Amino acid sequence: MSVSAKVETRKPTGGGSLPWPAALFLAAIISLAVLSTVEAAGREDPWQPLRFSVYLVFSVAASVLKVGLPSVRGNMSANVFFFMLSMVSLSSLETVIIGLISAVAQTLWRPKSKPNLVRAGFNASLIMLAVWVGWRVFHIGSFGSITIPHYVSLFLMAAAYFVCNTAPVAVMISLTEARPLLKTWRDTYFWVFSNYLLGAAVTAIMGAVEQTMGWEAAVCIVPVVYMTYRLYSQYLGQVVAEKSQAEFERAQADAQRAHAEQVSALHLRTIEALALAIEAKDQTTHDHLQRVQIYSVELAKLMNLGDDQIQALQAAALLHDIGKLAVPEHIISKPGKLTREEFEKMKIHPVVGAEILEHVQFPYPVEPIVRHHHERWDGTGYPAGLKGEQIPIGARILSAVDCLDALASHRQYRKALPLDDAMAAVVKMAGINYDPDVVEILRRHYREWELKTLPTTASRSRLSTDIRARRGDSPATGLSTNSSELAGGRKETTEFLSSIGAARHEAQVLFELTQDMGSTLALDEMLSVVALRLKKLVPHDSFAVYLRKGGELEPAFVSGDDFRLFSSLRIPLGQGLSGWVVTHQQPIVNGDPARETSHLSAAPRAPKLQSALCIPLGDGEQTMGALGLYAAASDAFTQDHLRILMMIGSKLSQSIQNSLVFRRAEDTSLTDYLTGLPNARSLFHHLEGSLKTHPLLSVLVCDLDGFKGVNDQFGHQEGDRLLKEVANALRRSCRVDDYVARMGGDEFVLVLPGMNATQHPEKLDAIINAVEAVGLERFGKVIVSLSIGVALVPEDGVEQEKIIAAGDHRMYKTKARRKGDKARLAETASLLPPPSESQPIDPESLAKLSEIPRNPTALTVSNDQLP
Repeated sequence: MSVSAKVETRKPTGGGSLPWPAALFLAAIISLAVLSTVEAAGREDPWQPLRFSVYLVFSVAASVLKVGLPSVRGNMSANVFFFMLSMVSLSSLETVIIGLISAVAQTLWRPKSKPNLVRAGFNASLIMLAVWVGWRVFHIGSFGSITIPHYVSLFLMAAAYFVCNTAPVAVMISLTEARPLLKTWRDTYFWVFSNYLLGAAVTAIMGAVEQTMGWEAAVCIVPVVYMTYRLYSQYLGQVVAEKSQAEFERAQADAQRAHAEQVSALHLRTIEALALAIEAKDQTTHDHLQRVQIYSVELAKLMNLGDDQIQALQAAALLHDIGKLAVPEHIISKPGKLTREEFEKMKIHPVVGAEILEHVQFPYPVEPIVRHHHERWDGTGYPAGLKGEQIPIGARILSAVDCLDALASHRQYRKALPLDDAMAAVVKMAGINYDPDVVEILRRHYREWELKTLPTTASRSRLSTDIRARRGDSPATGLSTNSSELAGGRKETTEFLSSIGAARHEAQVLFELTQDMGSTLALDEMLSVVALRLKKLVPHDSFAVYLRKGGELEPAFVSGDDFRLFSSLRIPLGQGLSGWVVTHQQPIVNGDPARETSHLSAAPRAPKLQSALCIPLGDGEQTMGALGLYAAASDAFTQDHLRILMMIGSKLSQSIQNSLVFRRAEDTSLTDYLTGLPNARSLFHHLEGSLKTHPLLSVLVCDLDGFKGVNDQFGHQEGDRLLKEVANALRRSCRVDDYVARMGGDEFVLVLPGMNATQHPEKLDAIINAVEAVGLERFGKVIVSLSIGVALVPEDGVEQEKIIAAGDHRMYKTKARRKGDKARLAETASLLPPPSESQPIDPESLAKLSEIPRNPTALTVSNDQLP
């Protein structure tokens, strides 16, 4: 398609006027257009009114057939055919007038943005000048005594029109958008020059037709113009679509990287919040966890532990006391020595802590460190009585550091020792309680590391558990009165004994209730136990806990009558009983349960329930939700019931908060920290959902060949970098709906929905080529490859374990068949020096590598792996 470029010149971002060079250039173009028009008007060329009118109509019609340019804000139209016919057949002035009117039509017909005078003037002047120059070039006729052939004149006319039509546009873009002139002209317009030549060829053909059929035959060009317009519309549409798809894929990759970084950061923040929950229960450990973390990580680095172990130690240092949530608070905060029974209860906290963290499924070994951080070097520790190097290295580091900081910190049962005295005490226990090597490194560096803890401990804020609220003389329901005021007179002996029995029963149930709140971090399980035990003290028919989410309360747990009704509620703050309680932070006794649904347009009433008792849940300053009890009897609740509920409210709020923090920690444990890919746990969740929604599924179990040689030759840090690049290569080789996960080590799994066996060879080659390209780019030679086993759904079953097992089995068959290739890869790795930014690979080694032929089976996947 031939073009007539009309660029919508942009204004500078800083103001409303053009830069002075662009304004000067615009004035020059307009001036030249005016001069060319004056020159054309002064010529005495004959006019052809009918022919002029027909060409004008066709030219204007072609001007509105325009398509947008993909790289600049502008468009192009098909009017160039009629411009060239006019240049050849009409007078100079007629041609300029056709150019002017067509340019105005092209600018004003359905513009993408509001047209302005500057743009319209530039476009019109540019076309007028271009057609005038083209007309003049065609009608030169000869150079001196040399007569120019007709076809040469047409070529020169097309070239002159092309330059005058596109070059000024590129200049204006360069001046207004600070883009390179030649690059803009070449990339945006030069590719359409062939279409100007096509216009010249069509003009030559129409000239031949005119000699036999008359100029009226120009109507024959209309289908050609329209078909050219349609072809270019489809072509440019495809170009824009491909560009948009590429931009979308880049944006998606960036978003995935950002998401992985956010999840990783959220994971760390959740761990810190969970550690804060431990500090809230055991205030003697404030700042203790942060100091232990700094000491432990620094010590692990000096012992050259791997990244996995350092990450695990970093988390375990914060969470090693999480099991104390299962230890009664009076034991934790006891100011004196523990009894044997109390110590037995305290000894459960490493086991409970490990069991809690097992549910999180960290991608690194946190649980063994927490479980064994109270083991002793001589085997007399707990819980397993491990000895010496049987104790995980992370636990050995944590136990020594934990002891040092504990001795140097104040406790209820003793005063803090000076840091040097505390270190001396730990040194005395080396070889008995602690690993001598760990203690020696700690002794050499403890003063240095203590300085690193000072900024951290100074900047941390304490939990506000010891403040006193000075506002509020009494609760809304009044203060508790003494027994004589309640009795209103003398009590009978049986009533007195009954009160004593009720008090003992209440104390026992409350004790059991508070114990149960700390026994689990599963929210539903904890609230279920609370509802069951609370019914013994405060009889009720329905139990509901609502938690705040934005401007609404959502039910977190509901049991009893009208379960479905209360489970479906979303109560706006300030409305209903619970919404009012949260907003005003005041309880309600014997309210109307129907008020809970008053915000609904057709509010259903619960006819069985006649009274409600609601209290706010929170820490006194921030309300997190509400607890509601509902009963079928009228006025079923008393002030004594309110007192009991208020007694457990703060403890219940803390337990709910701990459960929510634990749930968030569990949710953020689905990403592999090294590669940013989903981990094995996330894979099985995804596979479970995919099996329900995709009847046709391919699962690729992949193992990286040659990876051990990379680790052995270049070290684990280089191996980690290779794993990251392989992960990125796998992501890039997959479709948008495909799923890539790291199972662990050098194993990856790809889930490809909608792919059948006939599509596998091409896909597998692409994946293997992508992985081998990583090694080639990093080491200059194919040093790693991929063994792949394919499992199909439903051919290999519809259960996750069977599918993974089938793919794993076929992958190992492929790997066994390629052991010779693996040995060749190891030989290749041995010839390479470690890659370094400052030291390139030795050319002599590369020369040796070039002598090793590549095994053609390196790109082959065994047919045995296909079902």
